[in-house]
Amino acid sequence: MTERLDGRQDPPAEIAGGPSTGPAETPRTRRLGPSPAVAIVFLLPAALLLGIWVVYPIVYSIFRSLFGADPAEFVGLGNYAEIFSDQAMLTTIRNNLIWVVVAPIVVTTLGLIFAVLTERIKWATAFKLIVFMPMAVSLMAAGVIFRLVYEENPDKGLANAILTTVSDTFSSSQGYPEARPREGDQSPVAAQNGAIVTKQPAQAGQPVLMPIVGVKPDVMPGNARPAKAPAAGDGLSGTVWFDFTPGGGGQSGAVDGTEKGLPGMTVEAVQNGQVAATATTAEDGSFRFAGLPAGSYVVRLPQSNFEASYGGLTWLGPTLITPAIIGAFVWVWAGFAMVLIAAGLAAIPRDALEAARIDGASEWQVFRRITVPLLSPVLLVVFVTMIINTLKVFDLVFIIAPASVQPQANVVALEMWRVSFGGGNNQGLGSALAIFLLILVLPFMIMNIRRFRRDES
Repeated sequence: MTERLDGRQDPPAEIAGGPSTGPAETPRTRRLGPSPAVAIVFLLPAALLLGIWVVYPIVYSIFRSLFGADPAEFVGLGNYAEIFSDQAMLTTIRNNLIWVVVAPIVVTTLGLIFAVLTERIKWATAFKLIVFMPMAVSLMAAGVIFRLVYEENPDKGLANAILTTVSDTFSSSQGYPEARPREGDQSPVAAQNGAIVTKQPAQAGQPVLMPIVGVKPDVMPGNARPAKAPAAGDGLSGTVWFDFTPGGGGQSGAVDGTEKGLPGMTVEAVQNGQVAATATTAEDGSFRFAGLPAGSYVVRLPQSNFEASYGGLTWLGPTLITPAIIGAFVWVWAGFAMVLIAAGLAAIPRDALEAARIDGASEWQVFRRITVPLLSPVLLVVFVTMIINTLKVFDLVFIIAPASVQPQANVVALEMWRVSFGGGNNQGLGSALAIFLLILVLPFMIMNIRRFRRDES
């Protein structure tokens, strides 16, 4: 019996209609999964390896960066100050800035273009395989490949072979570098401001002889025929030929039977300092000015005849070395960007695209206003990943850049190795560069991790 506040008593629990429950029991909390001890046992090997290969090197590098080349010489922040005061280091940082700005944009843009185009072609699988195939090649092997591609000699370098082929297709001029008139008063021609001119004015009906020496066999055109001596006629005509007889013999200044003409040369008839007519030598070196008014003319071979033919670009020179290496980086990573963006493109709801087309949007509007915004998370992941890769680039620069231009192509990762192990033997400065590189990479890594966590939530 229990007494209430109003003085009345409640009946016992048995009389109230229910059995006595006895003392209240605390429900026992049950744990799902293994105990923390088991989890620690499984995580311990990974944590141990992480500490050995990641945490310890970072901590030791920070400690070592406070000392000079001699581990006993404490320099404090001197190594970090040197990074931003040395001119070579500043060039290295500038190159890294170029890499970070250019390479990720180009790789992401090409990956987006390839991913969109592969949806519209029948042989998309083959195209993706070809573009992605460079990912199977190590960066060191890619560097060897592009070192050969960028060879300046068109007979060895693919890049210059393509450029010279295109140039030769649209340019018919034949260059004869180092060609010159024969020395001595007996020669009828002389050099003048890079051109070759006749010493005496010529008139119509008077044949013009223009002997040339110094023509190398490798620049002699394959269509060159034995020179033909000019004949007197009504117009102004003549012959330009290589005044050299193989094996010796022959007469200087006269056309011999075994001497070859120089085809493709531009010949000008000059009167009072003005070009009155232009002609081109034939395969036998002969030329003729048609419709030339009567009078005296100086016959001139302009300087353009003696300029070397286009041999391509100096890809491995100090000017183009960084863009050339970035091109190799793009070749390797464009397939990676294409595959990731193509996966994101496949996840886009097709009804949104079709609705836009039904509403009258053009393909460009659909791409710019719907496809790209919906792909922005994937594009950001690709872009940030490429930034991290560009900051760590080492192999391509080390392999492609010749030793003479490596200071102009240097990057932080390569400079870190060169200063520490490549002859500098200053592991204090190398450790400072490693920490500097870690500081550059860390924000982008955190950005990527946050993006992944946001996508999972």
